[in-house]
Amino acid sequence: MELTLSAEQEMFAATTRKFLDEQMPATRLRALRADPAGYPAEYWRRGAELGWTALLASERDGGGSISASPLGDLALVAFEFGRHAAPGPLLSTNVVAGAVSRRGSPAQRAAILPGLLSGTVTGAWALAEPRPADAFGAVTAQAVVSADTVRLSGVKAPVEGVAGAGPLLVTARSGDGLTQLLVPVDARGVSVTPMGSIDLTRRFATVRFDDVELPRSAVLGDVGQAGPDVDGQLRVAVALTLAEMTGAMDRAFELTVQWAFDRYSFGRPLASYQELKHRFADMKLWLEASHAITDSAVRAVAGDAPNAWDLLSAGKAYAGHYGVELVQDCVQLHGGIGVTFEHDMHLYLRRVTLGSRLYGSVGEHRERLTAALEAHVEEEGADDDRR
Repeated sequence: MELTLSAEQEMFAATTRKFLDEQMPATRLRALRADPAGYPAEYWRRGAELGWTALLASERDGGGSISASPLGDLALVAFEFGRHAAPGPLLSTNVVAGAVSRRGSPAQRAAILPGLLSGTVTGAWALAEPRPADAFGAVTAQAVVSADTVRLSGVKAPVEGVAGAGPLLVTARSGDGLTQLLVPVDARGVSVTPMGSIDLTRRFATVRFDDVELPRSAVLGDVGQAGPDVDGQLRVAVALTLAEMTGAMDRAFELTVQWAFDRYSFGRPLASYQELKHRFADMKLWLEASHAITDSAVRAVAGDAPNAWDLLSAGKAYAGHYGVELVQDCVQLHGGIGVTFEHDMHLYLRRVTLGSRLYGSVGEHRERLTAALEAHVEEEGADDDRR
């Protein structure tokens, strides 16, 4: 989390932290394991009242942020969600709200945004697809657009927050470009199959679209021109995932350091042993580096910097690898109690492990970085040749 926050941001983060402390202790998270939605509806509505769902929507539509960086403000919430392993479709709801606010017609904004911003419905963003079309950013679902109708076919998975969602925000291919559609969950030809999840409270589903017929008004924005919007949505998703992973890493490390000072072995606290000091030093390095790259990535995305994707992929590749390593070490340092369901550590391990796989794996983001580096080297070589 950013080292320097405004007074308003400090209050916003502190309010979110206090609310999650009170509403979502670890005992309640365990109790929600079998809940179909993964969270109580009233909890989400109260979170919306705190501003969780309105930060990426414009003031014209009833949204607004507390600083000049709406994404930075939302990253503060995502960080606290990670620290508390909190439930709720924070990312997907905000992506959908931001997309509708930016590209929606007046009728679409009026129909969808009030429910999203008030927390009475949630947003479900259907972009990712199952194997063999599961590469990062791959889209094979097809939208055939005519003068009056749209026909949608394909499969999306994993889709978060389908239970309780308003229209699904679906990305499909139309010719050579991408088109985004607002699809009611109960539309004819839409089928939803719940998926298992390593996380106790985050809910995902496979959504199949079998020749779903929609009115032309279901198109969000322009047909075949949604590529830049989808890229922007992915940037936001990776940035928020990094913030959430870093929050979970931060809490796991904090708990483990406290445990090492409280737990005695042979008359000495565990934290006094040199071997463990070395492990803590490594973990602290991984944690602080994850904080730094996450903050840099969020700022770059918020400012539409040219190197935003480089920072996002660097962060995902780093935190996706070392975040899991850090929390696994925290589990091991707790000994046998660390692998029990009653202990809290697995909550953070689940959250970081899931985050490392969502919106591009470690390997995929390393490949993106490699491709960007090779392109940069080729460009420099071409400049040298011209000189």
